[in-house]
Amino acid sequence: MAEADDLIAQIEALTEKLGEAKQSITGRFVGQEQVVDLALTALLCGGHGLLIGLPGLGKTRLVETLSTVMGLHGNRVQFTPDLMPADILGSEVLDTAPDGSRAFRFIEGPIFCQLLMADEINRASPRTQSALLQAMQEKTVTVAGQDRALGQPFHVLATQNPIEQEGTYPLPEAQLDRFLVQIDVAYPDRATERDILIATTGVEDGAVRPVFSTEDLLAAQNLLRRMPVGDSVVELILDLVRAFRPHEPEATQPVRESVAWGPGPRAAQALMLTVRARALLDGRLAPSAEDVLAMARPALSHRMALNFAARARGESLQGLIDATAGQLIGKKAAA
Repeated sequence: MAEADDLIAQIEALTEKLGEAKQSITGRFVGQEQVVDLALTALLCGGHGLLIGLPGLGKTRLVETLSTVMGLHGNRVQFTPDLMPADILGSEVLDTAPDGSRAFRFIEGPIFCQLLMADEINRASPRTQSALLQAMQEKTVTVAGQDRALGQPFHVLATQNPIEQEGTYPLPEAQLDRFLVQIDVAYPDRATERDILIATTGVEDGAVRPVFSTEDLLAAQNLLRRMPVGDSVVELILDLVRAFRPHEPEATQPVRESVAWGPGPRAAQALMLTVRARALLDGRLAPSAEDVLAMARPALSHRMALNFAARARGESLQGLIDATAGQLIGKKAAA
């Protein structure tokens, strides 16, 4: 009982601290509450986020603000077609000492940080994109045969323009799967855009202050994994992920007709973590079916694809996810 009370007290304290962090973030990044929540979700879960949106919607500003508020050492890399893996990872150079001896010295690349912003990641060649694979999954890089640990924690928030595809290289499925969530950044509504105009065209920029430290964030990530998840929520996550695999018995008829390939076990892991984070940001002690429905699209949309026939019919992957998730939750509620 004492252990449970201690866990509840820690969750409540963290919820309050997260409220302060969100307030500090919105002092510089106006509006887009769902985008802010999903970005914080990626950090709380120890994962990476893929921000998809048109230029000028504040993606870079959000990542810079997050870096300050969450107490993380951040770096930014602008991806271009001529960017090489060594430009990200670092390289060895031959140094000559005063006594004439020579030795190789490793110069760290921008990936050696705690929050890496990979701006327009799909503009880099597949060779450079693949340089991030090991780093995103294993939190280490291998240069000249030697493994080198990255910062703790280590997160990648990458941006991508969904419209302009000329001169870009689509991210491979293996790399997409390593992003915990896909964060769609849409146009702001009129009221929010008015607030943005007032806040960003004056003499002074919006104030932002650190709320978390590195130790605070690591402790929050550990606490999140200790949050209880009910059996009904676990079963719902499994039902949902398996329902999107067209060759599984649990797949619905629309999925069999429209989905080329479905999400793997990493998608279920992502849902398990993100529903906890959503409950935490909302001030609740445990996730619910509502959290599963809310996180289905961010956790699954980049881990599956429509087949050619479905694309020809003009179907939407997001619409299919929402409909299938809502149907499953409705059946659970009626049972």
